[in-house]
Amino acid sequence: MTVKNKYANRSKIPEAKFRELIRLFALNLDTTQIAVLTGLTRNTVNRFLKCLRKRIAQYCEEQSPLSGEVEVDESFFGSRRVKGKRGRGAFGKTIVFGLFKRNGKVYTEIVPNGSKDTLQGIIRGKVPLESVIYSDGWRS
Repeated sequence: MTVKNKYANRSKIPEAKFRELIRLFALNLDTTQIAVLTGLTRNTVNRFLKCLRKRIAQYCEEQSPLSGEVEVDESFFGSRRVKGKRGRGAFGKTIVFGLFKRNGKVYTEIVPNGSKDTLQGIIRGKVPLESVIYSDGWRS
């Protein structure tokens, strides 16, 4: 008699072993440790963990739409301003761009530069066209 796994279609591992794999994944163990503890091969564990991570990412994307009234702003994080360097004291600092849904969720991302193309690309990817966007008036 074969044991069906209702969580992983066409899986050749039993459901109890799959649940154990998820439990160990939640404990933040690496693939090799999970393989040793479950008795599965490292490639099998890698395949299942990859599928789990994809599903988690997909679920998070579905659950976090930023729509309605959204505020956008960028900020520079790092040490204090270096004397003699011009341009908003940004030398050696990390640029973080954020989207904030009023009374809701926040999305932040470290960006390589504060250019118009970079910031608008993030906005277009995360905010629907019918949303109202509030900004501080910086040109980009």
